Amino acid sequence: MAVVAVYSVKGGVGKTSIAANLAWCSAALAGKRTLLWDLDPVGGAGFLLGIEPKKAHEAGTVFAKDAAPDALIRHSQFPLLDVLPADESLRELDSLFNRIGKKKRLARLTEQLATSYERIVLDCPPVLNEISAQVLRAADCVIVPLPPSPLSARAFELVTRAIEEHAKDHPPIVPVLSMLDRRRTLHRDAAAEHKSWPVIPHASAVEQCAVRRAPVGAFAPRSPAAEGFAALWQAIERKLAKNKG
Repeated sequence: MAVVAVYSVKGGVGKTSIAANLAWCSAALAGKRTLLWDLDPVGGAGFLLGIEPKKAHEAGTVFAKDAAPDALIRHSQFPLLDVLPADESLRELDSLFNRIGKKKRLARLTEQLATSYERIVLDCPPVLNEISAQVLRAADCVIVPLPPSPLSARAFELVTRAIEEHAKDHPPIVPVLSMLDRRRTLHRDAAAEHKSWPVIPHASAVEQCAVRRAPVGAFAPRSPAAEGFAALWQAIERKLAKNKG
């Protein structure tokens, strides 16, 4: 089992869309039993896959009690893909972690789920606190979406530095140029400067995910966006294989 976290210190960079689509790629393209675990109290990742919580204010109980999260997991309409949805109770998650004092609570929970899932994709809230520290202790790979601009490298350095200060033994960090629009000069320049970085294009198909409540690959499999998500997942699998090797 491997845990892939999609993380950013700021919102509005396509984090949730990337998490939901990567989880679908893991299940549909790679054939892995996959769990999309939404840790963002907004609950966008579950929404994009047509999943709502069974009850309100339950998502936080997984961390507060010594109980497996199985009861809150929902099956999606897509084979091999389940969702552990978020709700507003996760707004108190940072204070909960600090109160219970269990530094590897999230890591222990993902370990419990290893018998049921081969891949767990975490959609993380845009914070830098005990929640992000727990994510870094649990993850095998961290995906960092970045807006395409001349400051992309600087932004990535700042995120990496913040992560290193928060967790010295952190997993591999993979930068991704998110919402790239090649019609814009600054975006083209950013892509040319970071040729090795995976790219997710700015596309109407990605915006349609929220309307259709489905991943791009399910309704537009030949679109540039679907190809971008598939290529990113392949890069992640190579990274995981290299790390384990």
